[in-house]
Amino acid sequence: MRFEELPISLAVKRGLKDREFTDLFPIQKATIPLLLNGRNVIGQAKTGTGKTAAFGVPLIERIDWEKKTLQGLVLTPTRELALQVSDDLRSYAKYTPIRVLTVYGGVSVEDQINELMKGVHIVVGTPGRIIDLLDRGSLKLDGVKVLVLDEADRMLDMGFIEDIEYILKRTPRKKQMSLWSATIDERTLRLSRRYMPDAEKVFVSGDEIAVEEIDQRYIRVASYEKFEVLVKLINHMGIDRALIFCRMREDAEELAEKLKSAGYDAEAIHGQISQKRREKTLKAFKDRRLRLMVATELAARGLDIEDILFIINYAIPEDPYMYFHRIGRTARAGKTGVAITLVSFGEEEELERIAALTNTRIKKMTLPPDFLL
Repeated sequence: MRFEELPISLAVKRGLKDREFTDLFPIQKATIPLLLNGRNVIGQAKTGTGKTAAFGVPLIERIDWEKKTLQGLVLTPTRELALQVSDDLRSYAKYTPIRVLTVYGGVSVEDQINELMKGVHIVVGTPGRIIDLLDRGSLKLDGVKVLVLDEADRMLDMGFIEDIEYILKRTPRKKQMSLWSATIDERTLRLSRRYMPDAEKVFVSGDEIAVEEIDQRYIRVASYEKFEVLVKLINHMGIDRALIFCRMREDAEELAEKLKSAGYDAEAIHGQISQKRREKTLKAFKDRRLRLMVATELAARGLDIEDILFIINYAIPEDPYMYFHRIGRTARAGKTGVAITLVSFGEEEELERIAALTNTRIKKMTLPPDFLL
């Protein structure tokens, strides 16, 4: 099925055509018709296979464009994902009068209140700021017709369950809901049973299973040689753009500084930097003005950054599932990618746990004999 064949408005088809959306990905093919028919949906699919369009296109179609009232609400776990989803929705609705507002903490709440007063159709935001606006009386949810929980398992990981329920209880009982995630566990199913018991379950694939498009490799290295190996790896493979993962924010900052001192264009991104700096770094990386972005797990979920060929795990993640969220930043939208993990001596068990979760092989990478000379 192609987007142009969907029973949607010509204005939205024009927006999708501008994005060069043609054929539907499996998750879109399975869920968009259900959502257009008013069904509630629980959708699971590999990161980068079009979940935003899967819920975004039907959401826009349900909006009464003529009414300047809030009709759609999308909850996301992070500011970055909220901004990305908002950008996508605006692009789909480019030729409609629909207004999308992004709300999140760390920036002026007054500016967001002013935008709400002007009238918006869809709000995309993080639970904390949405509750803040609700408690101030600036946000009214009584007109919401469609509610989306994006990256639901991540929101639960971050302890947002009470916030989510607080928000859900302030929306109309009669509404359409959809819940989306790369991994669906018992917690997300429990939440869905409580608020959308009649939902259609569409499980296309999970991140931990479908990684065939990614060339996964690992290098055994002594911890004291890691930086030297990383630098020579970048040079040896001609890596001109990569996302490099560390475990801790201090490690990310330190590695970025060492790379800069060695003459490489690098910046760190993690949960403790300012929103302004975070957005500046992300934009520079997306626009290819930044060569190396060193990140903590913050960037492993939800960020839609196109054409990252290389993911480098400078530190192997403690949680084996996080490995798949990390490497899911590459091979997006049907493209291929390379994920290289530096494995210190003593970290073999972590690597084995990761390997046990996937049907694809993580290949040992053999370096040239003179690599470290």
